[in-house]
Amino acid sequence: MASTDRLDQIENEALAALSAADSAVALQTWQGTYFGTKRSKGALDEAMSALGGLSKEERPAFGKRANEVKQVLTAALDARAQQVKEVELEASISAGAIDVTLPGVPPTRGRLHPSTLNLRRVKNIFARMGFEVYRSPEIETDEHNFGLLNMPDEHPARDMWDTFYLDQPGLVLRTHTSPGQIRSMRELGADGTQPVRVILPGMVYRYEQVTARSEMQFNQVEGIVVGRNITLADLKGVFVEFAKHMYGGKTQLRFRASYFPFTEPSVEIDVYWGTATERDRMITKGTGWLEIAGAGMIHPTVLRNGGYDPEQWSGFAFGMGPERAAMRLLGINDIRYFWQNDLRFLEQF
Repeated sequence: MASTDRLDQIENEALAALSAADSAVALQTWQGTYFGTKRSKGALDEAMSALGGLSKEERPAFGKRANEVKQVLTAALDARAQQVKEVELEASISAGAIDVTLPGVPPTRGRLHPSTLNLRRVKNIFARMGFEVYRSPEIETDEHNFGLLNMPDEHPARDMWDTFYLDQPGLVLRTHTSPGQIRSMRELGADGTQPVRVILPGMVYRYEQVTARSEMQFNQVEGIVVGRNITLADLKGVFVEFAKHMYGGKTQLRFRASYFPFTEPSVEIDVYWGTATERDRMITKGTGWLEIAGAGMIHPTVLRNGGYDPEQWSGFAFGMGPERAAMRLLGINDIRYFWQNDLRFLEQF
């Protein structure tokens, strides 16, 4: 028999056999017969073994015909499989295998991210203390992110934040929510004649090493209060009240002297975590205390840039990380869990 005649015969036999296959099992048997399995060759494979005995002139025509047969049979198998699937489904429904009167399976409901839940908790606490929410952009100008916050060009304090600079000159991904201080004072302060009390929640970005306690992107909640006769005691009172509602009345806080170019004096605020486990000691650097905020009295230069006369007005500002607050509240010992999108972690909340 001529080499291509065998291929024609296989095609005709296979199509006839396929039309008689009326179940998924029959289709699987057909596929093994003509296309082969892991353990045995199919009719097409056996026909292709004749290729080695053909002359150089005969091989192209044989190879072309073999590909045509394979394409025809593959398309026919796909079409027949769909027909069989529909027939079997109809038969199953007719036989009562599917009871359409049963109630449907409810879909799995989504839930809020633990960061979102904690942000709402933080906002609700400050709302009860009279703070409004103010939004500021995540893409900031260098002037707002640094210059107007008492950090002119080449100021060494800029090195405190590892900054993502954009391709467009003068724009950065904000390294903190503090640029919102200037924007809120200018927009809400009525040219320096009205008090301001707002929080500014949002995402910030820093080109930093990711560890169990530090991320390169994270939420921050800035707070700013401007009025007459505002003192550091007011700042401490706000955070003592915040900690009481956030963690409970027995939470231990401490205020440490620090430095920020846009506040003077400046403090860092820690909450007691503990040192019961090795993980606790790593998170707190062996001290038992976890920093949750930086704060201080607004620097006179920043007040002036916001439109206020520092001789008549004063205020305090703070920036806190709600993810760190959630770590303390929920017993999470690695900040990286918040952004790994691991359902095993997220579905706990």
